[in-house]
Amino acid sequence: MKTLQTTLFLFAFVPLVNSAPPIQQESLQFYDYDTDVTLGSLIQQDYEMQSKDIRKDGTNVSLDTSLRLQGDDSELNVPPTKDTNLPTCLLCVCLSGSVYCEEIDIEAVPPLPKETAYLYARFNKIKRIAVSDFADITTLRRIDFSGNRIEEIEDGAFSKLLLLEELSLAENRLLKLPVLPPKLTTFNANQNRIKSRGIKANAFKKLTNLAYLYLGHNALESVPLNLPESLRILHLQYNNITTITDDTFCKSNNTRYIRTQMDEIRMEGNPILLAKHVNAFSCLRTLPVGTYY
Repeated sequence: MKTLQTTLFLFAFVPLVNSAPPIQQESLQFYDYDTDVTLGSLIQQDYEMQSKDIRKDGTNVSLDTSLRLQGDDSELNVPPTKDTNLPTCLLCVCLSGSVYCEEIDIEAVPPLPKETAYLYARFNKIKRIAVSDFADITTLRRIDFSGNRIEEIEDGAFSKLLLLEELSLAENRLLKLPVLPPKLTTFNANQNRIKSRGIKANAFKKLTNLAYLYLGHNALESVPLNLPESLRILHLQYNNITTITDDTFCKSNNTRYIRTQMDEIRMEGNPILLAKHVNAFSCLRTLPVGTYY
């Protein structure tokens, strides 16, 4: 009888194998974001596309990046930046072909993942752009360096970016413009220190897709030459432009010529009376914004 009781006592404390339910792993969903947006919504969508930041070992890492690093070590192969030992996609936010390196005080362009199409590096301390920065990244379609301290851009820095459509160098310290890639549709160099001698005579002539050109708040003494027929918006406000000619926008030898694409020219804030140059606007559908009297 004692033997039977002892057996029952031991059986009651033997754990049941596989009696606990399996651990349910949380399913993770990843979403692709469409980054090919128009210029007007570019700034608004920049921050909407970023995931909520989390803290990891004292470093800001995007939620999307941290999840991908758990299951894919390929991101760790991205080379470290020039200003930190962290890989680019830990220092910045890498999301669906876009790299966001905004307001992190980097002083040079970080090495980019091979398939980067959109680079946002606004409000940093970048002073120089070198040819090597984009030598191996031929997939770029949009670059935004607004709000840096760029003084120099090496010749040919953008020469291999044959797909680049939008480039912003606004709010920097440029004295001259670099050679621009051929498929640009939008170029923004507002609020620099560019003078007319810093723009080559044919700088825009071959840019047959260029529709939006922003050169306001610089030190230009004249309107750039050989503006392409594709141009729709031209901003030249608050420069030092003192004169224009009949060939600046139109063709003095062709009175029937109409610049059909041009919708807006801003020239306010320049020391020029536009009323003295009426013939210079004969081919335009609307008069430039500026001082007439």
